[in-house]
Amino acid sequence: MVSGEPRASAPRACCPLYHEAVELIGKRWTGAIVRVLMDRRSARFSEIANAVPELSDRLLSERMKELEARGVVLRTVEPGPPVRVHYSLTRMGHDLEPALDELGAWARRWLVEHHAGRVGSRPTA
Repeated sequence: MVSGEPRASAPRACCPLYHEAVELIGKRWTGAIVRVLMDRRSARFSEIANAVPELSDRLLSERMKELEARGVVLRTVEPGPPVRVHYSLTRMGHDLEPALDELGAWARRWLVEHHAGRVGSRPTA
């Protein structure tokens, strides 16, 4: 290296918390589930399933358990009969709204053309 030349900076390591957040919300269907719950005060399992029709009940159940365990979703059981279960976002879940709004804006800005090139596809953002 010649004296006076700027040093090449080493690449920054990915923040582990950032990586964890992206992995959590980036899992298949998780963003759609959270978006459905943002648009409603609370929802029953069947309402979420109807709002994301391509999502299987098995995978929805798995994602809801993960989101509940991570503190993003609150599961409330109303005694019956019949017993009713409602899901809502916790404060942590609601705090994702600005990030998901920005992601939706990015998708509308950059992915519309990509989807327009596919036969029979439509943007869902």
